[in-house]
Order: sequence, then C-alpha cells, then structure tokens
Amino acid sequence: MQDNHAPSQPIAVSPNNPCPFLRALVSEGFVDGHTVPLPTLTRTIEAASGEKGLKERMAGIETYLVALIANGLGPFRLLRSWWSGAQLDELRNGPLDKHGSGSRILDATAHIDEAELARLAGFGKDRPDPSGGVERGLTAQEITAYMDANFERAKATRRWIDRKLMDGEWPVLLNIMGKGEGEGRYLSVAEVRTLFVERRLPERIAARLPAPTPAHSPLAVLGKAALGVIASAVLALFAFAEFPDLLQKILPAKIAQVLPPPLPDRAPAKSAVWLDQNWSTEDRHWFHHVSQGTATFQVPYDWFVALEQPGIHLFTQPGLLSDSAYLERFGFLPSPKSVHTDETSLHRFGYSAASKAPPAAPTAIAGLRATPVENFDGLPVGFARLTGATDPGTGLPVPDQIGLTCAACHTGSLRYKDISVRFDGGPAMVDLRKLELATGLSVGYTVKVPGRFGRFATRVLGPDATPEQYNKLKADLSALLARLLNQANALDKAATDQHQPNTEEGFGRLDALNRIGNQVFATDLAISGLSGFEKNLHAQDAPVSFPPIWTVPWFLYAQYDASIEQPLIRNAGEALGVFALLNLSPDFAPDTLFRSSVALGNLVRIEAMLRGPDLTGPSFGGLQSPKWPSEIFPGDAAWKIDPARVSKGRGIYAEICAECHLGPVNDPAFDQQYPEKSFWSSPRWDTKNQVLDPVQKTAAGMGTDPAQANVLFSRTVEVPGFLKMDPAQDLGKNWGCQNLPTYLSTEMPFSIALMIAVDRTSRKWMDDHDVPDSDRPALWEASRKNCPNPISVESPHYRARPLNGVWATAPYLHNGSVPSLYWMLKPAAERPKQFCMGSRDFDPQYVGLRVAANEQQTCSKGETLFSTTNPDGSPIHGNSVLGHSLEGTPGPDKPGVIGRMLNEEERYDLIEYLKTL
Repeated sequence: MQDNHAPSQPIAVSPNNPCPFLRALVSEGFVDGHTVPLPTLTRTIEAASGEKGLKERMAGIETYLVALIANGLGPFRLLRSWWSGAQLDELRNGPLDKHGSGSRILDATAHIDEAELARLAGFGKDRPDPSGGVERGLTAQEITAYMDANFERAKATRRWIDRKLMDGEWPVLLNIMGKGEGEGRYLSVAEVRTLFVERRLPERIAARLPAPTPAHSPLAVLGKAALGVIASAVLALFAFAEFPDLLQKILPAKIAQVLPPPLPDRAPAKSAVWLDQNWSTEDRHWFHHVSQGTATFQVPYDWFVALEQPGIHLFTQPGLLSDSAYLERFGFLPSPKSVHTDETSLHRFGYSAASKAPPAAPTAIAGLRATPVENFDGLPVGFARLTGATDPGTGLPVPDQIGLTCAACHTGSLRYKDISVRFDGGPAMVDLRKLELATGLSVGYTVKVPGRFGRFATRVLGPDATPEQYNKLKADLSALLARLLNQANALDKAATDQHQPNTEEGFGRLDALNRIGNQVFATDLAISGLSGFEKNLHAQDAPVSFPPIWTVPWFLYAQYDASIEQPLIRNAGEALGVFALLNLSPDFAPDTLFRSSVALGNLVRIEAMLRGPDLTGPSFGGLQSPKWPSEIFPGDAAWKIDPARVSKGRGIYAEICAECHLGPVNDPAFDQQYPEKSFWSSPRWDTKNQVLDPVQKTAAGMGTDPAQANVLFSRTVEVPGFLKMDPAQDLGKNWGCQNLPTYLSTEMPFSIALMIAVDRTSRKWMDDHDVPDSDRPALWEASRKNCPNPISVESPHYRARPLNGVWATAPYLHNGSVPSLYWMLKPAAERPKQFCMGSRDFDPQYVGLRVAANEQQTCSKGETLFSTTNPDGSPIHGNSVLGHSLEGTPGPDKPGVIGRMLNEEERYDLIEYLKTL
C-alpha cells in the first residue's frame, strides 16, 4: 500500500538532482527537494535500508559523509552543508556527478533514455520473484559487469574516481531495493525503471520511511554541532583512506607528502611474450635479478618483504609493499620465481619453454665467478637480493639488502590490444621516485600507525620474539626513518638554496648523473660520518629517458653526453649511484677506504652478456636489438611491413640520417645500395679494436635541451682532503690521460671526482678479492681509458647512436620529450608540448605514444604529465622538446635544424624503414 506520508501527485524534482533514489524521495515527499538537513537525510536512508543495529548506523554514517561532500569540497561549501544540509537541487556537476561516465539512463535535462534501460536489462537474467512470478534482475556480479562496461565505454572522458562513485550507486541500490538473499539477491529491472521513470519507490521501501521531522530544538542544535565535529573527523579519516589521490591535489604540499603517491591501476595483460634477442631464458632471468651489490632503498631485504603498502585502511589490512601486483603499478614487469618450471607457468610470464640461444657469457671471467640468482619472493624484473655483504668500514656482516639491478631501468615493454610485448635492454617505464617515496612512507606508517609495527615485527622476527628483539627492531626501524627524512630534507634544502626546483622525473625518466653525484659526494659522505658536504647536493633537474643498452659495449662512449669511455667505470659508477655500500670514513683503517659492496664479478659478466664474443662478420653479437614483432599480430594490418615504403624510406635514411647515425648495422640491402655509407666500412668503426667512435654534436648545435650535457660539464664538488684525490696521479699516471688541468685536491669537476672515486672503488675490490695483475686487463678492457672525452671537455656534447631497435625506444630525444617517431620527423616547433607517461599503450602507426599536437592532456590516475612549461607558462628546466628538427637546410645560423622538411608520405616511408632496423 502507498505510504500515508506520500502526496497523491508526484512533486516536481529539479533536473539538477541526478540521483534516482533521491529524486524518488523528493517526488513522494519524504524529503524536501531543496535543502535537507544531514541528520534528516541520514535517518531516511537508515530507514530505507531496512537494517538494524550497527549495520543501520554504518549506513547512516556513510550517508552523512557522502551528503556532506556532495555539493563541493571547499571549506565554506562543507561548512554550509554541515550547518544547513545537502542542496539536492544543486548536486549536478558536484564532486559525485560522473558527467556521463555512468549509466546514462538519466541525461542532464532529466530525460530518460529507454535504450539505456534496455541495455541495463541486457546485463541481467530472468529470476524468480520471491512474491511469485519471474522478472528480470541483476545480481551483484552482473551489476559489477555492468559498471565495468560503463567505465570502459567512457574511456575518453572518465576520471579515475568515477569507478569508485559507481560503487556508491548501483551496489547501494542492490542493498536497499534488492530482492532475495545472499548471492541470489538481485535488483529488479522493473523497479529500477519505476524509480527512474515514475520517480517512485517500491511500496515495501516506502513503508519503512518516517514522516519528515520538525525543526530542531536548541538542544538538537548542540547535538548537531557535536555530531558535526565527530563527522568531520570521521570524514577526514575516510577521505585519507579512500581518496588519497584526490587529497594530493587539494592539500598543501607539506601535508600531501605523507599520503601514498598516486599510481596507475594495474592492467594485467591477457598474454605476454618476450622477444628473441639472442639470450637464453636462463641468462635473461639471471640478468633480471642478479645483484650489482646495491642496497637501493636502504632497507634490509627481510624488512622490505615484511613492510605493508603505505595508506590507511579502515576495515582491512593493507597488502605488502613487495606484492608484485603493487610494484607493477610503478611500471615494473612481473617475473617468475624460477624459469625452471612447467611450460604453462613460463608462458604466463611471456617466456618460451626452451631457448636455443647459446649462453650469453661464460660463468667466470678473468677468474671471477658470477653469483647465481633466486627470486623466491616473486619480485618483478629488476629487483635483486644482495647477500653476504659486510659493512665496508667495520667488516661486520650486514643483513641481506634489497637492491635494483640494471634490468630495473633497462628492460622495455609495449602494450597493444592487451598483449604485453617485452624486450631486454630497452627503456623501462618505471617511476623510481614514487617507489622511493612509497618505501619511505611504508617505513613511516609502520613506525607511527597503531597496529602496523606489531604485524611487521611478527613477519620479521616470528611470533616468539623476545621483548629485547622487539624493542631493538623498533629502534632500528625508527633510526632508518630518521635517516631517510634527513636525506630528503637535505635534498629539498639544496634545491631551495640553488633556487632551482627538481624537475619531475616521472615514468620512464631518471636524472641518473645528478643522482650519482648526490649519492657518492653527499649521502655516502654523510653515512660515513662526515658533515659539511651537503653543499655537494644538486637539484635533480636533468632527467633523461632510460637509454637502450643493446650494442652499447661496442661504443667508445656510451652515455648520452659521451662522457665515459671505460666500461667498468661506467657500470660500477651506476652501482654506486643506486646505493652500493661504500666506506669514505677516516675513522677506520686507511686500507678500508673505498671498500664497497659493488658486485664487480656480476657487472663484468653483464657487460660480457651485452657485448657477446668478438666479431667474425658484419653483425654484432650479445644482446640483439628487438625486431619489429609483426608475427605476434599476424592479422593486424597496422603491424604489417610495407616493402615499397621500406625501399623509399631506405633512401631517405641514406640522405638524412646516415650522416650522424651512420649506416644501419643490420641491413645488407643498405650496404649494397649505399656502400660508401655502410656502417661496417665507416672510419668511425675501429675494426682493429672493434669499437665505434660515435658522432658527437654540440648541444647548442643540435638545439636539444642542454641540461643533461651540462651536468658533468659544469657541476663541481668538494671532496675530503684525506682522500687525497689527485687527477694527475689517478688519471694521468694510472691511465695515461693527457692535458689534464690542475685541480685542487679538495674541489674539482664532478666528472673528474667521479672517475677517480669509481676507479679507486674498483681497484680496491680487485685488491680485496686477490685478483692477479695478469687478469686485471681483461676486467678493465685495457684498450678503454678512464679519461675525460676531449671533445666534451670543450663544450657540452651529445653523441648519436646507430638506430637498430629505435622503434622500441619511445619517447625520443635524450630527455624523453617526443612521444613517437612520427613527431620526431616533424618540425620541432610543431611537436606536442604535453603528453602522459605511465602507460605502455603502443601505436604502430606513429611508433610510440599516439598524441595529437595541441591535445589538452588529462592523465589517468597516477600517470605523469610530461610538459615543457609550468602552469604559469615558464619553461621547465630539462624539458625542452626542441632540436633535431627536420624543417630546412642545416647551417650554422640554424641551430637544431638537421635536415629538410619531409612531406607526410616521406615521413611514413622513413618510419616504415626504421621499423625494420
């Protein structure tokens, strides 16, 4: 029967009230259509729910919190909602409005779309009505499928929060209006239609509802104020737990920094495949998890796998920081615990059951045996366990450490139609800064949030730990938190003092050189007990895209800025930069200086794996660049190579690209057609020493962003006098470096200090491990010198590399500022100024990320917005998209112009050719 409080005729409802349930309450007179006090709305929903006791109160609390924020999140708007109530005729375009990403049954003018009602019914099934008969209805599982489909349909305009808002609509309707019990409970399509079209509640729901209550007494006002205080506190906790990403945008930076970093949702692939690159499955897995000797996050391994993810959870325990599914949201690729397993398990991770490739390198090189690897905890590619290390100062054992290996940054992937294509040596799409933040916050939450440390201690110590063990663990964890905070504060202060903010690295980029300098010449010195060297810290303001590393061992200079010739110096320096333990303290015996945890034997084998054996023909060995994977998508025309375009593109490459990038290393047709431009006959390819001296161009002449090239060119550091760093001795005498300027022993260019520090660290490692003098030349690759590049000393330079595998290395330019090959071949001024990073969705036509020139970017949750400018229009240091431009005839008065303008057909011809390299 109709409730006696409802009017005989429906009351008009504003179209700016988009909630169907509230529209029915207004239409039938249960609440006012304008301003409804929050307690009134709370009691009404509690009654409608039909729940009793605690469940009824929880429904009321959730209603109160949602209604409080429904009209807006500004402080004055919240105050008005708390004091006066929710404005039901002003809900449209509020924080809870999904703007068309929901069901679309009700449009912005309150008209009903019958087709959308029919679509809703299509997700349900015919079900027995408890009161008799059969009717169409949706269970919880079918409602979830319906919401997922709505969210997917709105892909172009949706916000990350919209999926959560759906959980506050249809599942709630199921709870209030559903029929049946348990998993069989369903939402009647007929009743949904009545709710939307007639704005009328089912009679059984209406019968539960109370009559509207009169205005509050003064005592009730006081109660309302008390409830408001409590609700505000609960709202803050609720928002902190459920909407940390939203709070990141509205809270002051100092407060927002205690929130977990926003991350993209994990997007599991339907299938995965690792491309064949001349490595066996065993060698590939070894590369993915072998330790460089690093303790990257300064957290013992057992602590890392016991820490919980940062964030507050009201009703559940958070997952573990080390969960692969969580780490994958930072951009890492999943990896099996072992490759010695069944074929089905291997295929799930993209591996072949067996590989015909020969071993990439011997297990022992110059008497040094590489360590075996294990991944028992199923960590993603790039995570390694440092075992058996000792404190380099005291010599005492230290717990196993968690570290990153080369593969963390140099393992690439792309995604196309839910297939993940993976390859070694390519640029990763990881965000190490966010992982550093998450790890630090995880430590902080474990120390500060009630209940967390007890769970952590049980995982680390076991259930039978003594009070002494418990207290020591807490003290050690608190000391780690203090050290991490001090390091973060010191870097922030340095950036402020230099009046140069950090440039966001984001997904796929890292300011590797400045990070290495900060680690070795500030953090390591501080950990060694030395003060006053915080002045050596530098803002992280020159991020670069992770460079591909196939073919790199054959280059005379490997870095973007062509700064380091010596391979072991390059690799050991990288290990120091990601926190290999290093003693720089005068408080221990002098012969312990520069002792480290660097795993030199592993670094040497990694280099040998990448390089392969000496050449016997015109083809590099070792890790091969990935081939265009058209065979993975056999029925897709977008992946099919057009031979006619390839032929025309080959000629354009010879005309424009070969001058700097030389002839391709893997195209016999090019060598036959353009023998004078063949890579293998180039004077820059040293046949005797089997090394390529790459073409180098000034940063100014190329017109590209100079920030990275300036790091080693202009940065200086102060070093402790007791280290007695002497370039004339360390580099001149030991390595035969010529024409070195005279430097103070306590202040010198960062590049010189780094060469000396890494040289001494490597020599100390060889001494400690009793490497015979006769074996050391093989480790150093004696023909390669640890000397400054004479060209780069004159002015900042960048080097050009052969373009094999270039199709797999987007985004382009050294700073990762160009999203695709298509835009690389356009005039620089036309390139996009913004694009989102974090997704590996690949466009085979543009070859990279598909971005329109002037597209206004709205990044999905947790993605990085790459932008050339700040919101105020000022340029962002290190983020220029200019240079390497095809727009006319090159010349001295045209910096950055490298070749003529291509028409659209020529552009796609050249792209097609580059796909084949």
